[in-house]
Amino acid sequence: MEREALLEVSAAVASRDARSLERALHLARRFSSRTAVDEVLLQSHLFVGFPIALEAFILWRRIEPLESVGQATEDGADWRRRGEDVCRVVYGRSYEKLRANVAGLHPDLDLWMLVGGYGRVLGRPGLSLATRELCIVALLVVWDAPRQLHSHLRGAANAGATDAEIDAAVEVGCRYLDPLRQSSVQALVARVREGPSRSPAPR
Repeated sequence: MEREALLEVSAAVASRDARSLERALHLARRFSSRTAVDEVLLQSHLFVGFPIALEAFILWRRIEPLESVGQATEDGADWRRRGEDVCRVVYGRSYEKLRANVAGLHPDLDLWMLVGGYGRVLGRPGLSLATRELCIVALLVVWDAPRQLHSHLRGAANAGATDAEIDAAVEVGCRYLDPLRQSSVQALVARVREGPSRSPAPR
């Protein structure tokens, strides 16, 4: 139930519906830890942007205030190495191709993706990588970002999530969609599964 509650939070953030998010946050407060919910909201800014993530945090802090306000917990010295490690797991055999493609768009974008996205955010402690990727899948289903959803469906599997766990994340996101968009998402999932064999999960 803990992971399902986190998936619901992630999907609700992408829905931009305050009532849905409030319900999801109250559910997560019952079944999950504050740290886990914090991590789901923190990582959401990579996909929905700071304005939406900030509004989600404002609502969450009304429900679950911080016990104390202190220094940031990380100094960033290790973000590049951590980003490389996490990105290699998520993208598996497609890692080098991804890096080349993003660098071809702009070399700084590649650096920001690696250090900022995978090192600073997705490599943080507090949630397993599989749970992070499943939450991203639920969010991207709602956010209507099929290219990124394709990548993170594979990423969830590469991080160790089972097909059943991925299906559950997709189903949570689909609750926020009309039937036509649900069908489009399910077709994408089918195409991903019919594609080249996925990289093995890390041991």
